[in-house]
Amino acid sequence: MLAVVGSPSFTPGSIAGPDGDVAGLAAAIALAAAAAGAEVQLVGKVGDDPAGDAVLLALARGGVGHLALLRDPGQPTPIAPPAVSETDPVGEEPVVALLARAEAPDDDAITPSAGVASSSSGLVLEPADISLGLRYIREFRVLVATGPLDEPSVGVVADAAAFVEAALVLVTPPGRAATGLPGSAVILEAPVADPDGAFAALVGRLAAALDRGVDAADAFRTATAEGGWERAGG
Repeated sequence: MLAVVGSPSFTPGSIAGPDGDVAGLAAAIALAAAAAGAEVQLVGKVGDDPAGDAVLLALARGGVGHLALLRDPGQPTPIAPPAVSETDPVGEEPVVALLARAEAPDDDAITPSAGVASSSSGLVLEPADISLGLRYIREFRVLVATGPLDEPSVGVVADAAAFVEAALVLVTPPGRAATGLPGSAVILEAPVADPDGAFAALVGRLAAALDRGVDAADAFRTATAEGGWERAGG
């Protein structure tokens, strides 16, 4: 089994498709690993709200477990902008806007603090959140952590992987270096944008290969070959 650390967000549906979907790099990696045949648990945090419920359902549809996905009653689940579709009814309000309008008092304006988070990234994970989430998982062979994580959080992730002798994969934000990790750790820098999900799929396949016992070098070669990636330069 492998664990992916990082909070998901919610992408609302439209009137034509009201279920919505899960968004965020950690969720995309977890779903890609599950599609590659791995047993996956997502370690993160969502709000204790309807959008959070929808995230759990979307993860379950994709074969990703949520035993370690914490519910925070003090913060709303972040909302990622929905993809624009030519088939969406013109002039219709997204379901999330209707949801926010229903949850907010009649005399209040609809703002992010009134039930809808405007950021596409998930809720921030503190070191204690990561430690607590990982306690719900009995064992894992691979631990994938997505940023941004502060130094104490990276330390928690590294210690947890070392304790169970799991392979560690750290995905860092663009331009941010990672320090204090064991030499066996796989460190990948995320692109500024991943609109087609190619990078998330690469990391998911890599993690699934590591979970099958493939060594890191071969797992990376396999993941890149399956995704059609080519080595840059000579």
